[in-house]
Formats: sequence, C-alpha cells, structure tokens
Amino acid sequence: QVQLVESGGGSVQAGGFLRLSCAASGRTLGTYSMGWFRQTPGKEREFVAAITWSGSRVYYGDSVKGRFTINRDKNTVYLQMNSLKPEDTAVYYCAARHSITAATTTNLYDDWGQGTQVTVSS
Repeated sequence: QVQLVESGGGSVQAGGFLRLSCAASGRTLGTYSMGWFRQTPGKEREFVAAITWSGSRVYYGDSVKGRFTINRDKNTVYLQMNSLKPEDTAVYYCAARHSITAATTTNLYDDWGQGTQVTVSS
C-alpha cells in the first residue's frame, strides 16, 4: 500500500490555473499507474486524468481535455489545470493503481488520497 497526499488546491477565479501535486510515501510509485478524480456533493466521483506507470500514455475526461495536463516523476504525480471554470469546482483525489496500465474508473484503483478542495469562482 502507498500513502498519497494531495496538495495545491485552493480558490481561483475563472480562467485561472492551479497545479495539484500528489506525493507518495511509504514506497515509491514504481510500476503504479496513477489517476486524478474529482467529486462534488451528491455526485459520483468523476474521472479527470490518468497516466501509465511509465508516463508514456495519458488519458483525460472529456470535460478537461485541452485544459488539464497530467504528468509524473518518481514519487509525485501532478495535475496542471488551466483555463479553470466554475464547474471544475470539486474535491480532487489522487489514486494509485497497482498495475502498469491506466484506468478511468474508480473501482480499478487501489489507494486513495484524502483529497484537496478546488474552488473556481465566476
């Protein structure tokens, strides 16, 4: 199991940007694929982005394509969020999947962070 801690959330105006980080402790991310999800009250957790263990492939949810970028280094995964919109407001969660292949559904992830709040005002 790997412990994940998200940071970088906050409040920003529409059109602004934020960079989220997800740091791993307990062990390195190694051959884990990583994902970002988000959730608003009363709704299911929504897929945002994923990256394979090698970083060679990335995937994005339709609502963030062209605006968000996921990347990683040895022990940290990042989510660069540009051109933010009020509808991006949510708690953002980082997740680790014990596999070299990425996934876009929550049930395929094994470890989760506690989440970080992102609020975008109009």
